[in-house]
Amino acid sequence: MGVANENLSAFASDPSAVANWVKQNVQVYPGVNFRYIAVGNEVESGNTQNVLPAMQNMNSALSAAGLSNIKVSVSVSQKGVLAGYPPSNGMFSPEATSYMTPIAKYLASTGAPLMANVYPYFAYVGNLRAQIDDINYALFTSPGTVVPDGSKAYQNQFDAIVDTFYSALESAGAGSVPIVVSESGWPSAGGTAASASNAQTYNQNLIKHVGQGTPKRAGRIEIYIFGDGF
Repeated sequence: MGVANENLSAFASDPSAVANWVKQNVQVYPGVNFRYIAVGNEVESGNTQNVLPAMQNMNSALSAAGLSNIKVSVSVSQKGVLAGYPPSNGMFSPEATSYMTPIAKYLASTGAPLMANVYPYFAYVGNLRAQIDDINYALFTSPGTVVPDGSKAYQNQFDAIVDTFYSALESAGAGSVPIVVSESGWPSAGGTAASASNAQTYNQNLIKHVGQGTPKRAGRIEIYIFGDGF
């Protein structure tokens, strides 16, 4: 469940608007087990200052409705939010630090996860990691270590991106915050290396992989596959 980016300004300034949204979108479905509400998705500059107050108002509205079991978060993109290489050097980018650090600390205080959209495809085609241009690293098909990082070794780009998020949270003083991968996938057409075969390979390998965690954080990773071909 998510709040549209265009609603963030109103939700940040008007708690009654948030309460009405909860009534119309959550309380009318008592049989549905809502786990998370993402207050915004890949919010762009000019609107980022509204995210945290909107999250705070959402938590207040849920609490007043007796729904404090629902965790409130925000979905963020790897692009423009993360900086640092290799993963142990991860931090929020200079452009994102001013709003992501308070959000991260707020998530730590509420016990909610950070929802991260993790796309090795975009890292591959956009060369976000200039040192790596190996499609096998992006598709979970590398035969061995591609990126050594101190005592840790990275065989796929998904783990590297997730652990860069974890390092960024630690740098922001919010290392206790878990990550839920709110989007991941691979396009089946329309771009470089976009094919049904690569999409199948990526999605199948992702599902097999997420039960073991990352080099930085062992344990199952909660993921949601975005499947419309982008």
